[in-house]
Amino acid sequence: MGAHQWSTHAITVSADRVTKRFLPAAHERAAREWRALTLLDRYAPGLAPRPYSREMSADARPVVAMSLLPGVPLRGAPLDGERVACLAKTVQALHEALPADVLAEVPMRPDREPVIVRRLRGWAPRVRGLVDAEVDAVVVAGLAWLDASGLDRTERPAVSEVFGPGDGNLANYLWDGSRVRVVDFEDSGRSDRAYELAEITEHVASWVEHPLDVRAFLAHFELTAAESARLRECRRLIALVWLFLLAFEDPAARRNPPGTVRRQADRMLALLG
Repeated sequence: MGAHQWSTHAITVSADRVTKRFLPAAHERAAREWRALTLLDRYAPGLAPRPYSREMSADARPVVAMSLLPGVPLRGAPLDGERVACLAKTVQALHEALPADVLAEVPMRPDREPVIVRRLRGWAPRVRGLVDAEVDAVVVAGLAWLDASGLDRTERPAVSEVFGPGDGNLANYLWDGSRVRVVDFEDSGRSDRAYELAEITEHVASWVEHPLDVRAFLAHFELTAAESARLRECRRLIALVWLFLLAFEDPAARRNPPGTVRRQADRMLALLG
């Protein structure tokens, strides 16, 4: 499969191997992918693809080869209670896969809150008027919340750290009929549970077609009071990101059904309420 215009890589698949060819400037992404695959193969074998080989020459596109996992993506199909429970079990296993001393040596995942806050503020002037007055009003409310949230502070949150895959797209979670496995670790790194759960619950893939039962999914996690409070704020942040991204979507080249941005505005308002 070739790389789409929004992709960071192209993938080729053989009988038992997946080869991921990154864009020329994506060496950090390839390095994160390889680090995650090797660590998970050591500490949680079977949860993710096995790493086969890598090519990281500075003069060529980085390449990572890995095993081909069985299963179909959770995105695009109804998620019954069994699949939701298995997804939660896999996410929990992924978060807890690395011993504390190993996790401490893993760099922080990219796109943490201060980066996202700066990005949203940079996008703000461009998003006004792109859809309609109702969406504009939600954007204004979201930005007002953002300014008061304090999420642009650089200190670490007072919650336990976990290993995070860095992408909440349910297309990266493969169901084989009995368990869920995970692919795509190019944005992975050290993170925290609330942030990673928000990535899943607020990703457009979790609701635009066959909605994930967020309440049932989150019920599988025993969150501390601090994690619960942080989860609420992280969900708002990521929902605001998606509101902007959907507003920017080209009507002539839609990736999502018409009206998705208005549905996202409703989700944003519900999270702010």
